[in-house]
Amino acid sequence: MEEDRPLERHELDDALGFTSLARVRLDTLLEELHGRVGDVLASQDRLRSLLDAVVDLGTDLDLPRVLQRITDAACTLANARYGALGVLGPDGEVLAEFITHGVTDEERARIGPPPSGHGVLGVLIKEPQPIRLPHIGDHPQSYGFPSNHPPMESFLGVPVRVHDHVYGNLYLTEKIGADEFTDLDERIMVALAAAAGVAIDNARLYELTDRRRQWLQATAEIMNVLLGEVDRAQALRLIAGKAREVSGCDVAAVLLADQSDDGRHLVLEVVEGIDAGSIEGERISIDAGGVLAEAMEQESPVIVDDLAKEAQSGRAQLPAEFADMAYAVLVPLRTPAGGGVLLAAQRRDASQLVAGFDIELIGTFANQTALALERVRAQEDRAQVAVLEDRDRIARDLHDLVIQRLFASGLQVQGALELIRRPDVRQRLTKVTDDLDSTIRDIRATIFELQHRSDRSDVRADIRGLAKEYTASFGFAPTVDLLGPVDSAVPTELRPEALAVVREGLSNAARHAQASEVHVEVDVRGGNLGITIADDGVGIGETTRRSGLRNLRERAEAHDGTLDVQPNEPHGTILRWSAPLGGDD
Repeated sequence: MEEDRPLERHELDDALGFTSLARVRLDTLLEELHGRVGDVLASQDRLRSLLDAVVDLGTDLDLPRVLQRITDAACTLANARYGALGVLGPDGEVLAEFITHGVTDEERARIGPPPSGHGVLGVLIKEPQPIRLPHIGDHPQSYGFPSNHPPMESFLGVPVRVHDHVYGNLYLTEKIGADEFTDLDERIMVALAAAAGVAIDNARLYELTDRRRQWLQATAEIMNVLLGEVDRAQALRLIAGKAREVSGCDVAAVLLADQSDDGRHLVLEVVEGIDAGSIEGERISIDAGGVLAEAMEQESPVIVDDLAKEAQSGRAQLPAEFADMAYAVLVPLRTPAGGGVLLAAQRRDASQLVAGFDIELIGTFANQTALALERVRAQEDRAQVAVLEDRDRIARDLHDLVIQRLFASGLQVQGALELIRRPDVRQRLTKVTDDLDSTIRDIRATIFELQHRSDRSDVRADIRGLAKEYTASFGFAPTVDLLGPVDSAVPTELRPEALAVVREGLSNAARHAQASEVHVEVDVRGGNLGITIADDGVGIGETTRRSGLRNLRERAEAHDGTLDVQPNEPHGTILRWSAPLGGDD
């Protein structure tokens, strides 16, 4: 029995009655059907890959990683060699970030700065509709490529929307295995862009929520710390440090109004993020029309796109250490003591700082910070009051007990002089009374210094410091007498004048007098600021009097005061400068 075997193709065709022509047509139909089945299977694979990519995007909430995953998934799904995701800046007209695929870090460094949105990329920004080109260079808006840029021909671009807002654009180039991207590639990219918008929105919401948590946590931490005893410098350092940490910025600074000049200047109290040892404490003018004045006047934060340009234009009088700062936020600090500004800035692109700043929350942070500063000031005031009360008690004891006893002792010694006939004994007792008078003056000066607040400018200390500066020039230390409440009586506008008069008077004496004694006296007891500088030198000539003292005379006349220069007996010069204090005695 013959063994069964499968029929050959021609035997099957003969058995079914197919002709040669029919066989050819059948082969063609079968091949076409096979090709369509392959296309369907390929489309199913790509759709499955698209679904996997969408699911993968939804599993990550870190925005930078989400953006990179979108770019990588787009290149994989469209089979593109190069891809990029351009993120639009706040104005929606230029690219602030450019995430790439297929280009190494070394190649990016050789290419140079990333594109900002010219040429075909700009077309997609202005008209957010998909663009598919077989040759990107043939487009009339093609801008060309920079040097060291990889060659690129085929192009596919689609916008990425978050709700109704265009967040950025997906760019794909160099289709692998084909001359151009297909209509299916475009439809898949449009679908991926829609899913990417949702993923980006979720990542942004998560990042915003986390940032708000950090701001609230920083505010709570500051409040908890300041509930205890803390000094002012520590509080300011904590505020600047937390603002820099939570915002992700490069530099944070706290500037407070200078109370000594009615708030016309801000004092750069603390700076975090740069080596600021030489600029902390620097006074910065609040110019009308400048960003600092604007921040002090407004209730809401002031955003500056380029702080360095504002400084160059004169709208921000900041130290040179801020010359490379770009994006910045200036938040007003409202306090009864005059307020100030919390400044945060960075050198890198603006988008990184925008992500870290919720304007409402940083405003809340600043308000809580202002309350904390006010509490610190209240603590300092209470401590200062306690110190001043103690000093007042000591001052009263010195005045009511010590000075009175010394005065009584001096009167007794003077009374005893009338009973003594020996000249040497009388001379010694006279020296004792002079020493008692000098001691009483020193104690009175100490009483005034005890009543001085350490947080205010100290005219007494400044005048004594000036006298010490001229010790080397004279070869001895000038004596200084400060009569009356100098610190409290001399108004703000006369303080620099007083120091200038003392400095110039001592300078003239050092250059011309050849003196062995110089005495400086500042007296505010008669409603005037009186400054007397006396020396025992060679005297002053008429020519010098007219020329060298012109500046002192002009200072006196500017304040309705007087200048008088007379010989000192038996030799030397006495300079008397006077100006009204402008208040009651």
